[in-house]
Amino acid sequence: MSAAERYALQQSVFPGGVPRLWCPILTHFKAAREPDPDRIAEHLAQLSPFVKGILVPGSTGEGWEMNDGDVRRLLEIVLPAAESAGVKVLLGILKTDVAQVLAALDGLDDCYQHLAVVGVTVCPPRGAELSQLQIADALRKVLSHGVPTALYQLPQVTQNEMSPETVAMLAGEFPNFILFKDTSGLDKVAQSEHDFAGVNFVRGSEQGGYAKWTRAAGGPYDGFLLSTANVLAPELSRVLHLVEAGDLQGAEKLSAELESLVSSMFAIVKDFSVGNAFANANKVMYHVRTYGQSAVKRPPPMLNSGERLPSEFIERALAVVNAKFQWML
Repeated sequence: MSAAERYALQQSVFPGGVPRLWCPILTHFKAAREPDPDRIAEHLAQLSPFVKGILVPGSTGEGWEMNDGDVRRLLEIVLPAAESAGVKVLLGILKTDVAQVLAALDGLDDCYQHLAVVGVTVCPPRGAELSQLQIADALRKVLSHGVPTALYQLPQVTQNEMSPETVAMLAGEFPNFILFKDTSGLDKVAQSEHDFAGVNFVRGSEQGGYAKWTRAAGGPYDGFLLSTANVLAPELSRVLHLVEAGDLQGAEKLSAELESLVSSMFAIVKDFSVGNAFANANKVMYHVRTYGQSAVKRPPPMLNSGERLPSEFIERALAVVNAKFQWML
């Protein structure tokens, strides 16, 4: 019964089909904790031909650094812009205490009716010591609200993982569990043989390439929810199209080039102590792709704290792009 109900719900919230390429969109700032509406709208317009679903805020959008008021201000900017761009929105509830998640669910009641909003994304509670039973019980409380929900495997933050058995059990109980995102890079759930009753699976890890993970290439995922779609959406979309057209060789070639570029960009920011690597690497890439050779002359991207990324990052990124990835410019 859950599979049929889930399919009907997916058809209702995604009449054009569940997007295959999602993006945890960057938050552009004009001052500390003050999002820039014009740049956010411009970014969404750039993404919309390729990305039909976004997560706001995600880790890449610096959601873990935001309080509830910050998130509310961001949504007031993003939701109308997303509706104009024809992009669906998952509301990110980036909290690792179940009571806080439940309070946030109630606090977002007015957002669920917005035409762009398709549901929420939540993580398990934090704690390496938590059993699968405790994780499942916490997520049951969230899913019992009935809101269409994406579960987010994020062990880098939660210090634990939902097991394949836990995910399959929740899928069987709750038809409003519509999407599962895995950023672990381990892919244990997707590669298991459990029955997930039609839950849509998207890969969030930048490790291990792209093309081979899609169902059309024999992989276990329906699509991607990737930080790098902020910058590389045309190319990631091209990978998906090549796979579906049967050009696996072309898809793997482009996938390998993207993986090399992404690895180089994350290496530039890996030791920076402010913000998080997903936001920082993508802000550097976005800056270089937006401004090209003049990127070093522009003020570097700003983070939620108001601090700007070091100019050295832009210089190093531009040098990498000029040496090996000039198609970005």
